[in-house]
Amino acid sequence: MADTKPSPPRHDPKVITALRRFAISISVFNIIGYTVLGFEQPWVWPFIALATGYAVEIFLEMVSARQEGRPPRFAGNGPRGLMEFLLPAHITSLAMNMLIYVNDNVWALVFGVTLAVGAKWVLRAPVRGRLRHFMNPSNFGIAMILLVFPWASIAPPYHFTEHVGTFVDWLIPVIIVTAGTMLNGMLTGRLWLIMAWLVGFVLQAVVRGILLDTSILAGLGMMTGVAFVLFTNYMVTDPGTSPSRPVSQIAFGGGVAAVYGVLMGMSIPYGIFFATAIVCLIRGGFLWALHIVDRSRREYEAQQKAQAALAPTPEETSTVDAVRNGAPKASEVVRT
Repeated sequence: MADTKPSPPRHDPKVITALRRFAISISVFNIIGYTVLGFEQPWVWPFIALATGYAVEIFLEMVSARQEGRPPRFAGNGPRGLMEFLLPAHITSLAMNMLIYVNDNVWALVFGVTLAVGAKWVLRAPVRGRLRHFMNPSNFGIAMILLVFPWASIAPPYHFTEHVGTFVDWLIPVIIVTAGTMLNGMLTGRLWLIMAWLVGFVLQAVVRGILLDTSILAGLGMMTGVAFVLFTNYMVTDPGTSPSRPVSQIAFGGGVAAVYGVLMGMSIPYGIFFATAIVCLIRGGFLWALHIVDRSRREYEAQQKAQAALAPTPEETSTVDAVRNGAPKASEVVRT
């Protein structure tokens, strides 16, 4: 594994623009959620989540920079550089607090945010010769909370629309879908993934209805909730942990839907988060397998070239064969 070097996430202008818009969107949504919609987590918890995410991100970056002998990425560009560096941690932290419900145990939230942000520095796989994280951060943190703390749960879907009524119940998901589609279409390029996920979700509901005699309409009813809309437009499409090529996007989105159907068939709750984590883990293993195979091929080709360079030329081979067969050496012919 020594031929790959750890590298920070991409920071080209297009990705920075997408991260900035994601961060603004989720910040505005949290403000409206606490003041209008009916978010049930304590008011101070978003700030605790942000402080945890920022601290973990900065600390691990300092450790990584010292180990690699380079300046920290948040240094050298003033407040703007620090802000852009913290955008991923900002999004992850607010998403964690918004989507998980841990009663009054704030340390469970701190635990999840720490794992979500820290996993980006540990769970990495080589992509085009550079190490990148492959586990969806906020989804990974939520899944780990649900596994470690069985009493925890997902934030109740009704808290996205608890204090509104009439047409606003429909207006909220319409706004989320519109904004998410524009964002994913113009910046992240994950529309193929979204379509594969939606089609796969419908198919898994139909298959479960046929094989397991469950209600197909009940299986499809989840698609009408705000939580599903948020997951579709803002979580499963994470540009840092989902593939870019259309074919790979289709495999990824369809794979999440298929694993979700299997988990639901096994009566495992919160399957949507576990399915995403499982598919991300499979993708990470696949990336490592590709890297190992490619490295082995390069080493074999290099070995073959080295052996070819050391092999004797045809003239040298004929001379050696002649000596072995008893022919007189050049020196003997001269003396004769």
